[in-house]
Amino acid sequence: MKKTKHIIRQIAGDSIAEEMNLEPMDEVLAINGQEIEDVFDYHYLVNDEYIELLVRKADGEEWLLEIEKDAQEDLGIEFQNSLMDDYRSCRNRCIFCFIDQMPPGMRETLYFKDDDSRLSFLQGNYVTLTNMSDHDIDRIIHYHLSPINISFQTTNPELRCKMLNNRFAGDIFSKVDRLYEAGIEMNGQIVLCKGYNDGQELENSIRDLAEYLPHLRSVSVVPVGLSRYREGLTRLEPFQQEDAVRVLETIHRWQKKLYDAYGLHFIHASDEWYLLAGEELPPEERYDGYLQLENGVGMLRLLEEEVTEALADREGDGRERNLSIATGKLAYPHICRHVRRLKKKYPNVNCSVYPVTNFFFGESITVSGLLTGQDLKKQLTGRNLGEELLLPCNMLRSGENVFLDDVTVEELEGTLQVPVSVVDTQGADLVKALLGETTGREHRRRQIYEQTNSSNRGTP
Repeated sequence: MKKTKHIIRQIAGDSIAEEMNLEPMDEVLAINGQEIEDVFDYHYLVNDEYIELLVRKADGEEWLLEIEKDAQEDLGIEFQNSLMDDYRSCRNRCIFCFIDQMPPGMRETLYFKDDDSRLSFLQGNYVTLTNMSDHDIDRIIHYHLSPINISFQTTNPELRCKMLNNRFAGDIFSKVDRLYEAGIEMNGQIVLCKGYNDGQELENSIRDLAEYLPHLRSVSVVPVGLSRYREGLTRLEPFQQEDAVRVLETIHRWQKKLYDAYGLHFIHASDEWYLLAGEELPPEERYDGYLQLENGVGMLRLLEEEVTEALADREGDGRERNLSIATGKLAYPHICRHVRRLKKKYPNVNCSVYPVTNFFFGESITVSGLLTGQDLKKQLTGRNLGEELLLPCNMLRSGENVFLDDVTVEELEGTLQVPVSVVDTQGADLVKALLGETTGREHRRRQIYEQTNSSNRGTP
């Protein structure tokens, strides 16, 4: 096994590592005499109240540090490689893979397909299990790491091989059995493709996956995302309203049956299905505590509840504001409704909401998380944007002020000649931003397509 050096990139201030005089470029060799394979080993071993940390300093000198601390207390070390190992790339050629639908000429990291179980635990990514060895399963069980998020797509082995274009893709359920028997919490995902894993195949998959309750706590069903860059790829048809109605009928029927038996609704439809079907979003209690938010399941309902709560204790006033919001077409009607509700208490707060069409990837992509800076520039130029433009944080790269197409927030401000503020996902943050009660910016984007599973499709 090739070993990766665990080089320290940064030390947190006032941390144990700083007290121990550790520095960037130092290398962590072992903890309690055990060599570290990756981040799983590290986090497991540093949890003890007493540890012996073997470090090689930048000048080659080795230190053995005896550390007494509280259980679970972190050392304050950030490594150059967050996984402390190489990222594992995906071996599949899924017919629904969004990365294969990316245009040429974008930054290299956007084309990386990961299928790494460690990112499932650390970042919530969904993995196909086709990359996992018995050794990987052993370590998950040994450390009791959970939840593990799994892209099932179907429980039909032959169909799964076809959808993932991998002749070994149907042979995963012995691994799922081991995780289940060890009590490892799991969540599942089905990317629904019309004519492949819908209809009776969806019925069969839900029935089979329900056998893994209660350790498999939820399964989301999301419609395949189809960009306009599909030349040479498997022909896939978009879902229509009548298709969405049938999908929801299936899911709701199973929800009732499984809730009566297990106290969990288990199978969940992403928000897109309800909007496509023209149906109301389910009440909050149907989401089982929002186990699948990162898959766009319940995000609009949660936003509704949070805005309601944020406005409930406010009496309103006469403050004056003139601003705008840009969002994807999926969330547009909901954002408009929240703005109208706020205006009832703050009549002098005027906010224009603009739905931005995704011409870059294709008009069928309606989530705000896949909008690009160039589409924002083209469609907002010349609009009445007021004194400030608000954007949801999921449009940006993680920790940076850069859109998917490498346009920066500063470039957008220069083109539109208006200050841009990036708003966090919570309803309370939206209310505060509308009322001018926030200062500065928080740029944050979940790493959907950069070193994440290809089937994650973004958020509204």
